[in-house]
Amino acid sequence: MTNKLVLAFDFGMRSIGCAVGQTISGTANELKPINAVNGAPQWAEMQALIEEWKPHALIVGLPLNMDGSESEMCQSARRFGNRLNGRFKLPVEMADERLTTREAKHEAHLRGRRGSYKDNPVDSIAARMILEGWLAQQQ
Repeated sequence: MTNKLVLAFDFGMRSIGCAVGQTISGTANELKPINAVNGAPQWAEMQALIEEWKPHALIVGLPLNMDGSESEMCQSARRFGNRLNGRFKLPVEMADERLTTREAKHEAHLRGRRGSYKDNPVDSIAARMILEGWLAQQQ
């Protein structure tokens, strides 16, 4: 089995959480979130991230409702995934992200992280959780 590096994103309208992981160890780490305006990321930051890590694939969290139906944000997350694929010519997979934001908020609270939106690591914690779930399914 060859090791593949993967980037994951927790799509949001103001911030896009980022995480990096590898298939051989099944581990993931949080990265600095990328700012977004109405869901449009700072593409220069995104390009720098892609160039730095040189991932084999990109994973985008799909915010499904608890019953498995698509939420209003699913269309925006899919559009973001399509734009990633179009810009960077990398495979993009959508991954179920149910409950990750809630779990990420809890983890951030346990870490003692409160304060301004910019200082809050919730988006990247959620991206790490999305990626860990995806990696576990690859085993």
